[in-house]
Amino acid sequence: MNKDRKEAADNENLRIGRQIRDLRKAKNITLVEMAESIQRSVGYVSQVERGVSSLPIPVLQAISDVLDVQISWFFHSDRETPLNELNHIVRKDFRRSLNFSDSGIREELLSPQLSGQLKMILTTFAPGIRSGEPRKMKGEEGGLVQSGRVSLWIEDNRFILNAGDSFTLYGDENYRVGNASDTEEAVVVWTIIGGY
Repeated sequence: MNKDRKEAADNENLRIGRQIRDLRKAKNITLVEMAESIQRSVGYVSQVERGVSSLPIPVLQAISDVLDVQISWFFHSDRETPLNELNHIVRKDFRRSLNFSDSGIREELLSPQLSGQLKMILTTFAPGIRSGEPRKMKGEEGGLVQSGRVSLWIEDNRFILNAGDSFTLYGDENYRVGNASDTEEAVVVWTIIGGY
């Protein structure tokens, strides 16, 4: 392998390893849990996350299953991103996204990483999608309804929010969110501080 190809492969391993680490931490999965789930050693998983070990596709698929993402999540490349933008800028056409097709929810990562304290996510709710079980976050989060109408339940209170309305949630509150319309999508821009 020539020097340029080896450097490109090393950079790719580093990029994918960082994505695995960021997503694992965001989902509160330990190295030990990950290693046990994919039947590999903790040392191997650590080396993968540091970009030191190569990552065969079957192992990447197993990791994707544990992290509950499509394997394509890791192929939304940072390669097109200039190095000086990598940790600061996310261009619209290069957002990483998660499609929860069975639930009618699509999430796009607006932040360059999931590993920092501050995360921004764009969530699109298909028409008629109602939230499932109440959730409780570890930190604080807020949202801005970009389009559509959103139903927000905080504890026992239900609120209908329209485009332009915003809200804040605190870590000790149970909440649910969903689309208040049966005919149009609803889009929310989230800002999250702490766990995701």
